[in-house]
Amino acid sequence: MKTVILAGGLGTRFAEETDILPKPMIEIGGRPILWHIMQIYAHHGHREFVVALGYRGDVIKGYFLDYARLESDFRIDLAKGEVVEYGGKRDDFRIHLIDTGPATMTGGRLLRLAPQLRDGTFMMTYGDGVSNVDVRKLVEFHKRHGKLATLTAVRPPARFGRLEFDGDAIARFDEKPQLGEGWINGGFFVLEPGVLDYLTGDDTVWEREPLERLAADGQLMAYRCEDFWQCMDTLRDKRTLNQLWTDGVAPWAVWK
Repeated sequence: MKTVILAGGLGTRFAEETDILPKPMIEIGGRPILWHIMQIYAHHGHREFVVALGYRGDVIKGYFLDYARLESDFRIDLAKGEVVEYGGKRDDFRIHLIDTGPATMTGGRLLRLAPQLRDGTFMMTYGDGVSNVDVRKLVEFHKRHGKLATLTAVRPPARFGRLEFDGDAIARFDEKPQLGEGWINGGFFVLEPGVLDYLTGDDTVWEREPLERLAADGQLMAYRCEDFWQCMDTLRDKRTLNQLWTDGVAPWAVWK
């Protein structure tokens, strides 16, 4: 089953880094967050990826062109111009890197990938979020209900602590962020090719009319994930993810 990763956005909230890097190439623990996302899926047995490129797609292409060599030990014979690899860790991935345009919207990027996706059920996620969602159970849930689309619903961590009141008195003070009460779209979709018929062009925003129409048609189901989920939407999010990785308690690193 192919996994689409939308990796073409501008990442305007990361202007300090995205002047030269696409957002999915911003590093967590010395690796692009795109690499972390791929490792999550690979852990659950899904190793074929279709990456929708846009802004600075050349950087992502270059990373994967050099990836195998950079992961290997090798000897360089400068006089002969030879490079001999000694081997090293090789991820068993098949990666399709497809240019979907610099300004194309999320639904438009998916539509441009249609030739790659007409042959069966596929998955899709964003290039800036990680989770320890059980992808196997997610796929099983999707197959059981038989609808066109499943999204993973998550409850993101609140940014601030919580106060509980008893009248005007504070009954409880908790400075640690608590889980938010509302469910939101956390990505990690499982989709049938029929969803492509809900897309109309480059300006289609997947999260608006297509999902709204799928819901109205009774074709959109939610897999509730109560576990860890974090979108790298701000520099604060990046620091949080890096700290979790540094501390050795990164919940999304299910492959370790």
